[in-house]
Amino acid sequence: MFKIKSLALGCAFAAFLAAPTHAVTLVGAVQFDESHAFTKALRKFEQEASACSGGSLEFDLHLNSELGLEKDYFENMSQGIAVDYAIVSPSHMSTFSQQAPLMDMPFLFRDIDHWNAVMEQDALAPLAADVLKKANVRLIGYAGGGTRQLIVNRPVTNMEELKGLPMRVMGAPIQTRIFEAINAAPSVIAYTEVYNAIQTGVNDAAENEEAGIEQMKFYEVGPHIALTQHAITVRPIGFSNATFERLTEKEQQCVLDAGKIGGKLGRDLESSQDSSKLKAMEDAGLLT
Repeated sequence: MFKIKSLALGCAFAAFLAAPTHAVTLVGAVQFDESHAFTKALRKFEQEASACSGGSLEFDLHLNSELGLEKDYFENMSQGIAVDYAIVSPSHMSTFSQQAPLMDMPFLFRDIDHWNAVMEQDALAPLAADVLKKANVRLIGYAGGGTRQLIVNRPVTNMEELKGLPMRVMGAPIQTRIFEAINAAPSVIAYTEVYNAIQTGVNDAAENEEAGIEQMKFYEVGPHIALTQHAITVRPIGFSNATFERLTEKEQQCVLDAGKIGGKLGRDLESSQDSSKLKAMEDAGLLT
């Protein structure tokens, strides 16, 4: 009996020593549900970081724009409040870093192979350094890979038909200037207002990748998809540097390593699903 009790006490003591001495709960945010590639990328990040840290890092991810939109997430991460990690379009970083929107500006990448080469060679590191310096947000991984097309409420088949087209663009000035250069009429509208803007005639068009078209049901108001392929998305996983600096050295490394793994999953998912999502919507008669 004494030996059994001693063994039980020994196992309990070993478990106590193995348990993390503290647990940090990190708050994440995403605009979409569990089916979206962004959410899956963040879930992979959480899984890898938790396992690497031995459970000392815990995660609370808020879905479906519960904590606002990407612009809000980035501002909060910059201030070190409310949101610790999120996937954010580079355009929404432009208030802090004018270089950030260069990551996926229209007509930057020739094709998906060119885009992949840029991701694998870490060619975006100088832009990430500027974001860290100006906004105090670390870019720990890169998701994305969706090819953006025009979503229009009428057929657009040539450059002439783009002239004067009222369309929604993201908030970075470079987005507005590029579409002005091809004679469209771009304006900045919040992502959650795009559907209503096209439905009510405020705008006739927007631009988005296939995953967004499907998730937000933009095909209901803009069923004519012009295959412009004008951009391949880069969607960084941002992490508040104020939070990062409060972590232990081991936890910091876990966050950095897990960010790369999560980003890679996001890229693989979205870039491989692009054409199949578009075809499925077309086959279902949802868009042309």
